[in-house]
Amino acid sequence: MVRERAAIVTGGGTGIGRAAALALHRDGFNIVVAGRRPDPLEGTRELAGEGCVVHPGDIREPDVAEALVERCLSEFGRIDCLVNNAGGQFVAPAEDITPNGWRAVRRLNLDAPWHLTQLVAKRWMIENGGGRIISVVLCPRRGIEGMAHSSAARAGMTALTNTLSLEWGRYGIGLVCVAPGWIDTEGVRGYGEDLHEVADRVPMKRIGTAEEVGEVIAFLASPGAAYVSGTTIVVDGGLENTVAG
Repeated sequence: MVRERAAIVTGGGTGIGRAAALALHRDGFNIVVAGRRPDPLEGTRELAGEGCVVHPGDIREPDVAEALVERCLSEFGRIDCLVNNAGGQFVAPAEDITPNGWRAVRRLNLDAPWHLTQLVAKRWMIENGGGRIISVVLCPRRGIEGMAHSSAARAGMTALTNTLSLEWGRYGIGLVCVAPGWIDTEGVRGYGEDLHEVADRVPMKRIGTAEEVGEVIAFLASPGAAYVSGTTIVVDGGLENTVAG
């Protein structure tokens, strides 16, 4: 397969990030997968094969983000898609979140993807015909107990996406958020929830898979979604529509 497009996927070693990277690679993208842990990234690279390279590092650090963008340009000569998937948080009552804890979650879920988004736009997309920027967030229309810090940061990313779609649409840049619900990933299992109990609350009576979210991301990066911008796609089996999701 001749691969004429290139994408960066952060948090690409496991879960949704890995699924998105593999779906994009299948669809003809060269891929740079980024993350803090080298071993999972190598696992993604082995699954993808040729046309996939890894870039370990903490994207909260500006020099790491800058090196990531340069790595994609040096390896593949272009950046057609950025998937801001890296994120994380700890569960805590709002009254117990310290300033340092709040700052750490905000840096990972808002500051880091904003910096990377700006770098990709300035270094390639604005001057080279546009591209797609897809950010994984939490559902902006439903509160999540214990997630005040992450909810605020990711809502900021949603608002940023909406604003940038207005400013950068003239350059052919489309920006979209994807808000997964309960997805069977390593991170979700780490919260200790009974996933069978969670599934009972979902209208489709199951939790989602990383691959299902990855396919949505791949579609949003495809020509078929070229006119989709400035919105959030919720992937949650209908949970958003329930009263007590």
